[in-house]
Amino acid sequence: MARSSRRSGKAVTAQDVARLARVSPMTVSRVVNGEKNVRPTTRDAVLDAVRELRYAPNLAAKSLASAEQPRIGLPFANPSAAYLSEFLVAMLDEIARVGAQLVLVRCEAGDEDAERAAVSQLLAGQVSGMLLTAPLSDSMIVRTETAAAGVPAVVIGTGRFHGDIPCVRIDERKAAFDMTKKILDLGHRRIGFITGNPNQTASAARQAGFESALQELAPTAKASIAQGFFTYQSGLDAAEILLSAKERPSAIFASNDDMAAAVVSVAHRRGLDVPRDITVVGFDDTAIATTLWPELTTVRQPIGDMAVAAVGLLLKQVRARKLRQAETPADIVMQHTLVERQSSAVFRETGRALDG
Repeated sequence: MARSSRRSGKAVTAQDVARLARVSPMTVSRVVNGEKNVRPTTRDAVLDAVRELRYAPNLAAKSLASAEQPRIGLPFANPSAAYLSEFLVAMLDEIARVGAQLVLVRCEAGDEDAERAAVSQLLAGQVSGMLLTAPLSDSMIVRTETAAAGVPAVVIGTGRFHGDIPCVRIDERKAAFDMTKKILDLGHRRIGFITGNPNQTASAARQAGFESALQELAPTAKASIAQGFFTYQSGLDAAEILLSAKERPSAIFASNDDMAAAVVSVAHRRGLDVPRDITVVGFDDTAIATTLWPELTTVRQPIGDMAVAAVGLLLKQVRARKLRQAETPADIVMQHTLVERQSSAVFRETGRALDG
């Protein structure tokens, strides 16, 4: 029997199409927008899924391509595929609902020429506005080039509100503080922390929350900090450093789920049980948090809700610009939550927890 979301009465989403076609949501977006850099067999699989599920964006492709419809530009460079996928799925559904069009451009973050080229490519595509996710949300090059072109933009997931551009975020510092308090409440006093990429304001905010919680709640606790870059590989490297210490931490807090998953992998390779020998927690609550064993305790950042809010905020700016109305940059701070799963446990002293 053909798989279809229609049987449940729910609206078909881009994620449904991606699942049926066995491709990523980003590939669905490329096909929906008529991009040429898709293999014919892949395009056929997506179109077959679109027809079977009666996915609205493809049925309305001609109207979406109309110059009357807003075109939303998204330069992307996030190293976490799980984060980007969740954001993109929610954004695709929302822009389909409002009758907009998405234009994607891949960018190499930190490369000024590449960042300028990505913005230029989107401007050449006559986008109505841009959504800037981390790490490009903190790029002065991208922000300056976008502002100079007079194109509205919204930044998502920054560690602080810059004041000159609308923002959708969580309180990163408070979220990290709350998770650190949770670790302390479990009795841990030797805690490792893996930082995020230093070129992102969210990284500094998460580290500040971690350090603030220790200073305020457990000033005698011992903290070990290792550098990470929000990638799985950097998590592996940081975990090796932390777990090789003579007085190894009994808990490790990684600044995102990708790095936390890497810590779990290294711990298992060293014969450590998670969470009996070591507690591991992450940040974001992306798909990877529930696809590894044990499932991660983590900070839930409402990525999908943030994407929807950002689209609405951007379209509000686009309408105001057309009507020549002034818009005061908004700072939307969304609620984070702590999600407790199997990777965290009450501290108990063991020989394996102390070996070097």
